Amino acid sequence: MTDHDHPSGRRTAGRRRRCAALVAAGVLLPLPALAGCSSDDREASAEASQDIAPAARGELKDGGTLRWAVDAMPGTFNAFQADADATTARITGAVLPSMFTVDANGTPQRNADYLDAADVSARDPKQVVTYKINAKARWSDGKPITAADFIAQWTALRGKDNAFWTARNAGYDRIGKVEQGAGAHEVKVTFARPYADWRSLFTPLYPQSVMGSPNAFNDGVRERLRVGAGPFLVQQRDADEGRVVLVRNPSWWGARAKLAKIVLQALPADKRAAALADGSIDVAAVDQTAAKRVEAAGKADGNAGPQPGRAAGAHTKAAAGSKTLRGYVIHKALEPAYTQLALNGSSGPLADDRVRRAVARAIDRQALADTVLKPLGLPSKPLGSHLLMAGQPGYEDHSDALGDQDTGAAKALLADAGWKPDGTGHQQAGEKAGAPAPGGWLGARDHGDEDEDERADDRADDGDGDEGGYDPDADGAADGRNPGRPVPAQALRPAKGDHEEGARPAAAKAPLSFTGAVGSEVQQAALLRQSAAFYKDAAAAEKEDADGDTASGAYAKYKRYKKRAAQALSAAEVIETGQGHDLPGSGGHPGAEHPAVPRSYDAPLAAPPAGDKAARGPALKKDGKPLTLRFVLPDGAASEQLRTVGSRIAAMLAKIGVQTSLQRVSDASYFQDHVASGDYDLALYSWPGTAYPATDARPIYAKPQPAPDGSLTVEQNYTRVGTDHIDQLFDQAVSELDEDAARTLVAQADARIWAAAGSIPLYQRPELVATKKSLANVGAFGFATPRFQDIGYRK
Repeated sequence: MTDHDHPSGRRTAGRRRRCAALVAAGVLLPLPALAGCSSDDREASAEASQDIAPAARGELKDGGTLRWAVDAMPGTFNAFQADADATTARITGAVLPSMFTVDANGTPQRNADYLDAADVSARDPKQVVTYKINAKARWSDGKPITAADFIAQWTALRGKDNAFWTARNAGYDRIGKVEQGAGAHEVKVTFARPYADWRSLFTPLYPQSVMGSPNAFNDGVRERLRVGAGPFLVQQRDADEGRVVLVRNPSWWGARAKLAKIVLQALPADKRAAALADGSIDVAAVDQTAAKRVEAAGKADGNAGPQPGRAAGAHTKAAAGSKTLRGYVIHKALEPAYTQLALNGSSGPLADDRVRRAVARAIDRQALADTVLKPLGLPSKPLGSHLLMAGQPGYEDHSDALGDQDTGAAKALLADAGWKPDGTGHQQAGEKAGAPAPGGWLGARDHGDEDEDERADDRADDGDGDEGGYDPDADGAADGRNPGRPVPAQALRPAKGDHEEGARPAAAKAPLSFTGAVGSEVQQAALLRQSAAFYKDAAAAEKEDADGDTASGAYAKYKRYKKRAAQALSAAEVIETGQGHDLPGSGGHPGAEHPAVPRSYDAPLAAPPAGDKAARGPALKKDGKPLTLRFVLPDGAASEQLRTVGSRIAAMLAKIGVQTSLQRVSDASYFQDHVASGDYDLALYSWPGTAYPATDARPIYAKPQPAPDGSLTVEQNYTRVGTDHIDQLFDQAVSELDEDAARTLVAQADARIWAAAGSIPLYQRPELVATKKSLANVGAFGFATPRFQDIGYRK
């Protein structure tokens, strides 16, 4: 994928955003024969692919308003700009042409409202696609849709003119020429390079008036979209009220929209349950908690009286809310998106592919899928592909390229990588999970007491000052891991002087709030890390001044300062991981506001489920350093399910001796400041599925490449794990015009991605949508493109 340089970092923002909406790996495992999905898999996925209360148009009323909750106001009405979002996509789907839509199985389908035909009309010497436009298709200003609109869109998106602030140009950059064909309603597109995913192009299609100049493209439709060509048009964008109003397009030539108006209302996820209870919204994607409330209201006895001890007024209000909720129904499907465990392979233990594979093989993916999907009555088979969702044509389970869950195999991989038990065996009886052994850390001491520091120095050094303690110049200091300030995603470049080349930013720069350290403890840890940074810099300066003279005063200071850095860093880590005796969550803090939960590097956020309470394996070390991975998770209320999954994974890893430090961060900063910038070891996040994996998935798994300015270009590969072979397979697949051959190449790429063990798909996410019971043809769409003109209220 090629991006352009834009003001204000638009290039990087576009690269981060580009998805279907989701460090060499070393020697890969041999690939087994690829097994296709069974008929049972297809049937189960088909049953869960969509739930929209289908009804024939004749069964629906004419008119009415639909109030539809969206996450936020659209950042722009231009779907090809960096700040386009899900709301942008929903609006453009209703008001602009789509040459191809996607069906419930994730397969592209020609849209007969706009195209009479679209085919590859030539393959040699160049690929040519001929579009035959529906003669009735026209813009709302009366102008027909013609080749001029196609030409303008290609010119803007092809990547040759940086004046167009585009977020993506995949596919358009492979086109050599766009021209009018045999008649006014025919368009010929000639490709300079073959492009298998040509059906993804010109959707949405904008009029020439939008795409024809940089000014119009960049600013003309950010907040208004005057011209459209769909069943609806944008009537109003009201930023104060947080809503966008769509109305019927009187010039629409297709089946007349059943609804008179659609109001897209910005409504945060945590406010949707209340909006449903007071009846102020008609359609809303909801979390499991809200879904349970709706379903419970439908089963409740509306005549139940007040509960003992409950105020009559409160009961009346609750009863009214419950009565309103009985007018809704929950639609359930498997969303075309999957949750994955990401393993950051840029540095630290996970840079070793054996450690990544060990982590992957320690995880019981079936148990995790059951945790999330079984309570909803959805198929709970783990997803077996990074590139296709279950039920899509070509879907195959390639997880065998990595291997099934196997604790013994995971331990063997770790041993082969040099991680061995530390000799202490299992934790002693009565010892807190993950608590340090007596004398295992020096703690925070008075940094002004030089005599004590010198004694500590003597205990750690054997006379040359270079053994033991913390050496800021040593390779692999702190395992290359640290909870530091994320670098800007456009650079992803280590800050010089702060840490070794290739490692993540220094922890002392910006300590983060860990689950085991809150309030004043976070501040204390921050000060300790800042102190460690100061001593580290001072040690480096003194070592340089000593110039190899181990008898000099400068060298003596170097020894003291490096030891102080280690002491401060150790004390900060104890606080951050909840191991201090008087910290909230450690069990010994007298003013703790929450129940004490033993947590540490090898303890999950909360007590693991009953099935995970097996004995932990002995802690592993290599070169005296523990195998500890920092597991970053979002802390918002809507992320509770994700934290539950993270907690179970931590318990699974503990069984093979891998310790995890679970860190909760704000939802707002989770993706950009941690995942995208590489400030994590383990993380859970999702990628959307796509009908065009060869195009859309390549930047997600592309091997990171060094940029001319010294930065690392990762595109969307936030695990930093990739191989040249995977890139080659994607390049071949996107150029292969034989669909069966292209699917084979995609399958091979997926198997290699599994073997590299940077991303472990866990399960398809559940899609839960609450709608008024009287509504039809709306709900959990799955892969399918909504037909907005067919949504309506039953008669």
